Amino acid sequence: MSRSIQRALITGLGAVTPIGNDVESYWDGLSNGRNGIGRVQRFDPDDLIVQIAGEVDDFDVSPYLEKKVARRTGRFAQFAAAAGMQAMADSGIELTEENRNGIGAVIATSGDAFDMGPQWDVYTERGSAKVDPFIITRMGQHMAAARVARQLGIRGPNTTINTACASGTDALGHALSMIRLGHADAVLAGGSEAMVTPLALSSMGRLGALSKNNEDPEHASRPFDRDRDGFILGEGAGVLMLESEASARARGAHIYGELVGVGWSFDATDDTAPDAEGQALAMTRALGDAELAPESIDYINAHGTSTQYNDRTETAAIKIALGEAAYQVPLSSTKSMTGHLAAGAGGIEAVASVLAMTHGTIPPTINYEHGDPDCDLDVTPNEARDADINVVLSNSFGLGGQNAAAVFKRYEG
Repeated sequence: MSRSIQRALITGLGAVTPIGNDVESYWDGLSNGRNGIGRVQRFDPDDLIVQIAGEVDDFDVSPYLEKKVARRTGRFAQFAAAAGMQAMADSGIELTEENRNGIGAVIATSGDAFDMGPQWDVYTERGSAKVDPFIITRMGQHMAAARVARQLGIRGPNTTINTACASGTDALGHALSMIRLGHADAVLAGGSEAMVTPLALSSMGRLGALSKNNEDPEHASRPFDRDRDGFILGEGAGVLMLESEASARARGAHIYGELVGVGWSFDATDDTAPDAEGQALAMTRALGDAELAPESIDYINAHGTSTQYNDRTETAAIKIALGEAAYQVPLSSTKSMTGHLAAGAGGIEAVASVLAMTHGTIPPTINYEHGDPDCDLDVTPNEARDADINVVLSNSFGLGGQNAAAVFKRYEG
């Protein structure tokens, strides 16, 4: 039996970020170039080589989770629940026994992989009987998508994605396939991360990936700037409600836009160093999936981590994928404000991409002071820019070679 291919419309948004704990405040921060980077506050970082991060401030979980549930839910899953429930409410979908089986969740995360040390210490120092019985529910990667769905009572597909820093965009692609193939009527998709821990800052700091500009955190994240010295680890969550065109139109939903294409690739070159050809392939495939030419792109939400190698490589990859059009398209890195959310990056950056299209405003790349001849595209420095935005390309490239790119477009019914 033939089945028509469904378009995936965006009908809800949710965000918890270092510059705002809901969509409205997040956009206010993005459009005004607000810095979300500072000295770590959740623990004492004095003995760490990296002491700065993009932390979520003043996060109140109580509107989303009861105390008992919150206690057994990891910070990454709390963020996911908050952003997912925001997106659900924003979508206006009224949950019923009839529709809840067709609504799913696909959330990207690393879980608490960088924060399990304390419980291992409990085991080695105090024995098996003292270990936390809720390690799985508190720390397991699956709990981001599971907590979102359990709180809402939705029973559609429930999936967790981890492809390093490409994960959030990867999650959108899987959700897009579910909508297109009719496996779900609607999917909450995005990413959530809470990796600001001593172990993560220490390991990535020693790897040389993180900025060590502890004395001036406000200017430490400086994508595409000549003097960039590493990325800043961030935390938070971004979730979109993707809904089939048939479902959204039947209920008269507000439509932000459409996810029209996703592309994937793998570098197959090095464990840490990025490859321009591999990254370009993801962008080319995303545009092919969307059936759009490079000249149609109005804005690129760049991966733009603020490392020397990554920003230089992404610039080269954009030139390969877009050709001469690369020099005509404005781009920016919102990581300059939020830091890098790793598996959650694609989620909040997808929200940023959709909001940029909605408001006709390109968020800035803050802290851009010195041009880099190897990063010679239009990086939208320091101040937001008004623009007519119909198509957005959002890039996410993972440490290790996983690449994903997504294309958003204004909806034309």
